[in-house]
Amino acid sequence: MKIPSVMSLLLIYLLMLLAAFLLQRKMMYFPARFTVEQQDQWLNDLNLQPWPSGGERRGMISRSPLENPKGTVLVFHGNAGAALHRAYYIEALQRLGYRVLIAEYPGYGARDGSPSEAALIEDGIATAKRIVETYKEPLFLCGESLGSGVVAGIVASGQVQVKGLLLIAPFDAMAKVAQHHYWFLLARWLILDKFDNVPRLRDFKGPIAVILAGRDEVIPNRNTLALFEALPAKKKLWRFDDAGHNSLPLEPWQPWWQEAMQFIAQ
Repeated sequence: MKIPSVMSLLLIYLLMLLAAFLLQRKMMYFPARFTVEQQDQWLNDLNLQPWPSGGERRGMISRSPLENPKGTVLVFHGNAGAALHRAYYIEALQRLGYRVLIAEYPGYGARDGSPSEAALIEDGIATAKRIVETYKEPLFLCGESLGSGVVAGIVASGQVQVKGLLLIAPFDAMAKVAQHHYWFLLARWLILDKFDNVPRLRDFKGPIAVILAGRDEVIPNRNTLALFEALPAKKKLWRFDDAGHNSLPLEPWQPWWQEAMQFIAQ
């Protein structure tokens, strides 16, 4: 059996790097896609409706709005699935007196477009600005995993006044997380969507609540803690040692929801 030469192995490796570079966004974003009709049926089953109504679908909101909400929580979800898979945010936060809108990303659900760092942040800014224009109440941003990067980008833009942040399984920089998982592909140097959260949150003055999964297999604890330690604002950490990335205690009745919202609403 002929042993491949060093040059042959190097060529194979370079081709792997090229493939990873070209396909990296397919390795980062895992959108659930469905038709408008499918989305409407599922939203109806969940007692939700598209927002804004009668136009482009930037997210979803409850069909049973509160009369005098304390403010609006705009939620940005993780890299997989779609907004309608996160209806528990509405149940958990609306019972505490907040209007809740779960934003949908370009290229996810029934929305057109393709996901990228620039596209998600630009779209998130537009959604946040429209919420402020519509409701003119305190705005809170919630970012789940990848969504923490979108939240950081919105904050750094300075285009929207934000009262407080709730970050669930956040990270310091996507390049560092990618390097942890794909060190053999030199991910730190090849990644396009860097989501560098530390400098983007450095000037935020409002309170920040951070939720950490002690057994997070997607976002290493060191990356969540590096972000938390770098935050200069008033901050508080909730740590769930036995939880994984997808097994955090997000049930609406969990007491930490009220604790975290009371902290960022001060």
